[in-house]
Amino acid sequence: MPKTTSTTKTCTTRAADGSAGDVDYGAVGSTYSSYRQPDPRIAALIEQALGDAATTVLNVGAGAGSYEPTGRRVTALEPSQSMRDQRPAHLPRAVDGVAEQLPFADGAFDASMATFSIHQWSDVEAGLREMRRVTRGPVVILTCDPGAVQDFWLVDYAPEVLATEARRYPAMDRIATALGGRVEVLPVPIPWDCRDGFNEAYYGRPEMLLVPAARTACSAWGFVSAESAAASVAALRADLVSGVWDARYGALRRQAVYEGSLRLVVAR
Repeated sequence: MPKTTSTTKTCTTRAADGSAGDVDYGAVGSTYSSYRQPDPRIAALIEQALGDAATTVLNVGAGAGSYEPTGRRVTALEPSQSMRDQRPAHLPRAVDGVAEQLPFADGAFDASMATFSIHQWSDVEAGLREMRRVTRGPVVILTCDPGAVQDFWLVDYAPEVLATEARRYPAMDRIATALGGRVEVLPVPIPWDCRDGFNEAYYGRPEMLLVPAARTACSAWGFVSAESAAASVAALRADLVSGVWDARYGALRRQAVYEGSLRLVVAR
């Protein structure tokens, strides 16, 4: 790679395992890849957004490698050692680094991507500007619209969790402004059997949110007290046993897709 021309001076605090955002994956990430598998239908939308001409792709906040296209030359960047260690053998080894200070030259990649990552960065604008700097073509961001996060039924049971999520996700116009150029914000339908276990992925399978490891893989649960989380789970369990949840939301068990807060932001 040619010498970087980054001028970003952001100071990022990192946890013991290298985690650079607001979650210490050394503490909570050991089973992350068991519940956060890439869903092929969402992956197809990301592939389409990257475009046929993109041969070299940078994946920022790459984690265990979800949604990395296997038919392209991918450079993965991930600060957390525990997440890098979970990457499967068929994917390239990830570079240790942070979004706010990308160690790459201007225009080094045909395209770049970040999936469920930007809400954890210490400086969203700096990270997005860095992605734009090193990318010749499209920048593709999979994220959630904070204005729609609390429309999900889980707000009845875990309002603190969804309020936390809404605060963490940057607004769509904030992302667009930082990236510049022509930006599209596309809703992403969530399939009933979604393999990627974020909160809304369980819209028609509420029992999954009773599983501790499934909740741990949704980082917002880690921002509320243990007492609050336990009360939320107990309330949901009680309504599932009594039939109250099904009386209110049971139709979702038969609904093929759910349009919630999931968005694909594409800047060209």
